Amino acid sequence: MKFNFIKYTAALLMSSIVFISCNNNDDDVVAVVATDFSGTFMQKDQMGRPAVNTVFVSSDNKDEFNNTIPSEQNAKFQSMFEANLKGLSPAYANEGDTNALGLDAAAFTGLLATDVLNVSLDGTTTFYDGENVLTGRALADDVITVELLLIFGGEDFMENPTLSNDNVDANDKDFLTSFPYLASPW
Repeated sequence: MKFNFIKYTAALLMSSIVFISCNNNDDDVVAVVATDFSGTFMQKDQMGRPAVNTVFVSSDNKDEFNNTIPSEQNAKFQSMFEANLKGLSPAYANEGDTNALGLDAAAFTGLLATDVLNVSLDGTTTFYDGENVLTGRALADDVITVELLLIFGGEDFMENPTLSNDNVDANDKDFLTSFPYLASPW
């Protein structure tokens, strides 16, 4: 009799847990899918710096770029990046033209062609804050505007002003003050 009582109590507790965790909201559907990790996996997209891959890698080379390890990207793709940069930006029209970092087209695209996000372990973490450049990325960094400035802005960020700003100056929601810091989806 004591054994049946224990079994009954355990069954009651287990069903209570199930009932307590359920609700009648049809929008909260959670699918449990078994994941098969066997086989060979392939990276589909490489985006250490947002938009760089999208802008500078020709469409017929996307898969090759995405599957090339970063240490080999510069050697394989820098010349393509440079040709595309010169084709896009009048700020690099003349030999010796540089951006605000003092980088000419070859040096700048050499930096971009290795698609990794650099991180400063002992300094400011930012994409660009007026002084520190590409030392990481803070959530509030206006990455696309910085990239546009470096591509189109010339030596003083003043060339081609209509091409040098995405005109998105803030997020539509504030960041959270604790992890995960990103605002909840809307």
